[in-house]
Amino acid sequence: MLKTLDRYIIKKFLSTFIVALAMFILIAIVFDVVEKLEDFLSKQISLKEIIFDYYLNFIPYFAVLYTPLFLFIAVIFFTSRMAYRSEIVSVLNSGITFNRLLVPYFISALAITALNIYANMWIIPDANKTRFAFEDAYIGWKPHNPDNNLHFQIAKNEFMYIENFNLTDSSGYKFAYEKFNNGKLIYKLRADRLQWNAKNKKWLVKNYAERTNDSLKETLRFGKDSLIKYNFTPSDLKRDDNAMEALNATELDKKIEELKMRGADDISFYEIEKYKRTAFPFAIPILTLIGVSLSSRKVRGGSGLHIGIGIALSFSYIMFQQVSKTFSTNGNLPAIIGVWIPNVVYGTIAVFLYRLAPK
Repeated sequence: MLKTLDRYIIKKFLSTFIVALAMFILIAIVFDVVEKLEDFLSKQISLKEIIFDYYLNFIPYFAVLYTPLFLFIAVIFFTSRMAYRSEIVSVLNSGITFNRLLVPYFISALAITALNIYANMWIIPDANKTRFAFEDAYIGWKPHNPDNNLHFQIAKNEFMYIENFNLTDSSGYKFAYEKFNNGKLIYKLRADRLQWNAKNKKWLVKNYAERTNDSLKETLRFGKDSLIKYNFTPSDLKRDDNAMEALNATELDKKIEELKMRGADDISFYEIEKYKRTAFPFAIPILTLIGVSLSSRKVRGGSGLHIGIGIALSFSYIMFQQVSKTFSTNGNLPAIIGVWIPNVVYGTIAVFLYRLAPK
């Protein structure tokens, strides 16, 4: 059973965190409304759509994204106030150890961590689907054209290449399709142009040459126009930087397997998205330990000094996280290592500060 001190700390912990996060979200909504007000008015969007399709899905995303930061600030704020009023000293002098004092903090932190992981896996992706659909329809956001020189596997032993592709008219140039059997090329088609036919769900290839190889002979055939069904569509070619954030855990795993099969170049982005959904919430108990260890000692600067140090540490963590992700996307660092390195580094800092905390 939780004792009075545990209930007091948990109540202060959660109430301070909720108030700080709610104030930030309110400010974020105000700025977002100001930024998008012209779109809302010019497109004649109903208030119901703005509230239920956009902002009710906007709030969970930002709440989960900034939970570690504002939870850390909350811990620093109310713990430093306890230290300034000599409450921490009184608790330790009463015979309660510092380790026992940490228990209610970690009960709260681990509960929020579990909720964050679940939200990252299932709730936020579903909310993002609705939010992105609203933005796509009314705010003018569109997926970017894919990079040039696309080359990936579209099925087992089947590969395609497009020199460039335009999403506006779903057409590409310098297309090639290859099919292998036991490592041997048995069929190849090259075309000057590729055009998606939405009605037939097929590709129109123009000015093409077909080459077929079998064990006995090789044939070469030329053609002007032909409708052919391939195992990809224009949506598979678009580079959508937000699409991964709208995939739940099951969909994300399936997408990663699909990209691996195709030999795509942007797998690391999806792998980072997968691993950060677990790694980022684990920053909560790490930052909680740092916050309590920093702010439990009474200092002359009071809570202001603690909050300043805490904000500096939290922003340095976010910056470090971005840098390590860059090494995974643009370098050879495995995604899981790039995502978890900040937690390892700041976990070490947390242990160091814990050893210096008043016992």
